[in-house]
Amino acid sequence: MRTSLRRLTVGALVLLGAAGTATAQTGATKIDSLAIRKIYDEALARGQSYENLRELTGTIGGRLSGSPEAEKAVQWGKITLEKMGVDRVYLQEVMVPHWVRGAKEKATVKGNKGKGLTLNVCALGGSVGTNGKLRAQVVEVRSMQELAALPDEKVKGKFVFFNRPMNPLYVETGRAYGEAGDQRRSGAIEAAKRGAVGALVRSLTLAHDDFPHTGTMAYDNQVTKVPGAALSTNSADELSQLLKADAGLTVELEMACQTLPEVKSYNVVGEIKGSKYPDEIITVGGHLDSWDLAQGAHDDGTGCVQSIEVLRLLKATGLRPERTVRAVLFMNEENGTRGGNKYAELAKAANEKHIAAMESDGGGFTPRGFNVEAPEATVRRLQQWQPLFHSYGSADFSAGHAGTDIGPLKGQAKALIGYECDSQRYFDIHHTAADTFDKVNRRELELGGASMASLVYLISKYGL
Repeated sequence: MRTSLRRLTVGALVLLGAAGTATAQTGATKIDSLAIRKIYDEALARGQSYENLRELTGTIGGRLSGSPEAEKAVQWGKITLEKMGVDRVYLQEVMVPHWVRGAKEKATVKGNKGKGLTLNVCALGGSVGTNGKLRAQVVEVRSMQELAALPDEKVKGKFVFFNRPMNPLYVETGRAYGEAGDQRRSGAIEAAKRGAVGALVRSLTLAHDDFPHTGTMAYDNQVTKVPGAALSTNSADELSQLLKADAGLTVELEMACQTLPEVKSYNVVGEIKGSKYPDEIITVGGHLDSWDLAQGAHDDGTGCVQSIEVLRLLKATGLRPERTVRAVLFMNEENGTRGGNKYAELAKAANEKHIAAMESDGGGFTPRGFNVEAPEATVRRLQQWQPLFHSYGSADFSAGHAGTDIGPLKGQAKALIGYECDSQRYFDIHHTAADTFDKVNRRELELGGASMASLVYLISKYGL
């Protein structure tokens, strides 16, 4: 048991005792406990998340926004929800960016003696290509501040090599990822401002291997667009060592990526109407798009199939929600958040009343609980239900970031909730060719869907 889990659960029990009115002290708690047990039994005995994920990843694979595979995934999501017999299934049109990687990227280190060493590299999402082979010397930095301190002559005409590792001391790996992410997002901009010809970025992972990690990068229209590429951690370490021995070495980079005109795509929405309060909405979702290097299994196929499973579990157990529950498969989380923005825009235009929005986008690993973005009183109200989740290992209810796609609903929904699972392995495969179906464990995945469905059941019954 994690310390944070024990602390929060004990805190919730104290809170329940003080309030005297929480559901855990009412006769309804036994009913709720039995209902949640029913949800978990259904998920573990007859859960469909794993087989749905097998189909999504096996027949379609990577689903980058604007691609034919993304369009196939939209149709897959719509058909899958329709087969479940939910009350309504529909599509929300949204225009999305269309970036293509092109031929496999190549990068080679050239030393003074002319010998070449191959680097494991991939283009960052949204990067411009190199227009053939681009060869230049390299300057290594560990931070934006270190780059800013260099004189222009040390940077101009070179590749800037951003080689800051993720901090291994944080228990929560997402924190380390967030801190190191500026070099991927803004590295090409800052390098170009100083006259560099491109940016080479250490992959955002704590693993030491040969998989380069892609991910979105940004450009500034006021600054020249230069290529941005990710190096595997092994290649980054090797290049760093070679630079120490030969500061004049060069890297030759070849990338054929390009941005094409925007494409029409869709969010996929399925819903069960609430039996008592149909105008009050609980949204649960994941993002249907993924990067193109692999099957997009953990990121975010698992979140999509878990969201679909929430609806199936409520139907299969006969626990019809009192408030309307929507499963949303968002399009374009990885390189634009167009789907999340469109969903919030349409919800606001329709004057919809959103009670809560939940997102699963941290992989399909062992459940731990939920992160909540809401006023303190709402967080405390959710924490009153922690004892009901304790025996399932998902009772860590904490204030924290909920998710990218539901973020635009802030101010509309009373609470934004992020499904939280064990994060220690996630960034080993995140945005890489290793994000494949075989990395997902059936029981972990089905337990996650049950955790999400159980919290949705409680919010549907009691509101916030």
